[in-house]
Amino acid sequence: MAIEVKVPSPGESINEVQLANWLVEEGAYVEKDQEIAEIDSDKATLSISAEEAGTISFKAAEGDTIEVGTVIALIEPSEAPTKKKETKAKTSEEKPKAEKPQEQKTESEEKEEPKQEKAQSPEKVEDSNLKLSPLARKIMQSEGISEKEFIEFFKHLRVEAKDVAFYKENKDRSGASESLASGTPQWGGARDVERKKMSMLRKKLAQRLVSVKNETAMLTTFNEVNMTPIMDIRKKYKETFKNQHDVNLGFMSFFTKAVTEALHQFPQVNAQIDGDEIIYYDYADISIAVSGPKGLVVPVVRNAEIMNLAEIEKKIKELATKARDNKLSLEEMTGGTFTITNGGVFGSMLSTPIINPPQSAILGMHNIVERPVAVNGKVEIHPIMYIALSYDHRIIDGRESVSFLVKVKEMLEDPARMLFASKEPIEVLLGL
Repeated sequence: MAIEVKVPSPGESINEVQLANWLVEEGAYVEKDQEIAEIDSDKATLSISAEEAGTISFKAAEGDTIEVGTVIALIEPSEAPTKKKETKAKTSEEKPKAEKPQEQKTESEEKEEPKQEKAQSPEKVEDSNLKLSPLARKIMQSEGISEKEFIEFFKHLRVEAKDVAFYKENKDRSGASESLASGTPQWGGARDVERKKMSMLRKKLAQRLVSVKNETAMLTTFNEVNMTPIMDIRKKYKETFKNQHDVNLGFMSFFTKAVTEALHQFPQVNAQIDGDEIIYYDYADISIAVSGPKGLVVPVVRNAEIMNLAEIEKKIKELATKARDNKLSLEEMTGGTFTITNGGVFGSMLSTPIINPPQSAILGMHNIVERPVAVNGKVEIHPIMYIALSYDHRIIDGRESVSFLVKVKEMLEDPARMLFASKEPIEVLLGL
């Protein structure tokens, strides 16, 4: 009796999902607990596993929008197809004995062959016909990557429908110089138009962003941060920090720690509106905006206010890895009280980030550029970052928003303040 594969419920209030990808082929044999499909909800990407081993047949196509509980495949229980492999192995062994003398080699030839293989560096495979640009070949040589290893890597990649379509469109272009990295022809010439169905995640993101603009009194205030103190700390302790904690010391941990200390002093920035009430939180769950394969996701670092820099860096690394692999759970993306987004990694100089509802504020980081600044009456060159705080003016007044951003700036320019609740060490010593 065939086993039905149904769409599971990703969470409360989610009634339909989109079938993002089939991870197996139609009619293929699947093992028990093997992942067979990926589904997109309006919050996350989830995988579906086979309940039993057998041959699978599809009842839905990639891109279909399906209600929760709908049957998307049938699995006909069967044993693994091993008999065919055994018969093939037997036929290959049962060759005429007369052929063996022709294939046999002397012991001296067999001993010489390994030496020849060792002597020849596998930097190039002459019969691979692999077209490499001069720059790509230079990089491969400097990194010690052989063409053989390069080809073997691509052999193990999963070929999808779009790859076959790309081959069909471009197989006759003998002199084309398409890039393997982009997987698409060079820009220009053709006037093709392509339509793609919007993913559930993208649709939900679009709705939320529009609702924020329409339903909040959003305003943005700006400031600048001299990054010299933090960059000096990273330069001095970067290697020691990595060796001891097995994680890199980045900028995000400094900003997260500075934000948590500032939120403690200005709890209004950490609050949320719920109808006619304001909810105040005595903890800081910091959402970190991460660009994933299917769009922007915002995983949450829980209780960041009690973490040290190493713990924050490890948690951010863990969440970012899950985001890139589409492995984030709904619990890991819900419940944040404040958001940090870093457009600087893409080269952004300045922006007005949009609030992540139902939160009331978001901090935007940007790229670091050396600029002339006045220091003690003299013009000096320092690495400067512009920072922006977008906030809901219904709950946060201008005084709190500006003071909050100034406090973040002060702690970043004097990191010792993070250890002493934003006070100078001498003030703590004097009990001030």
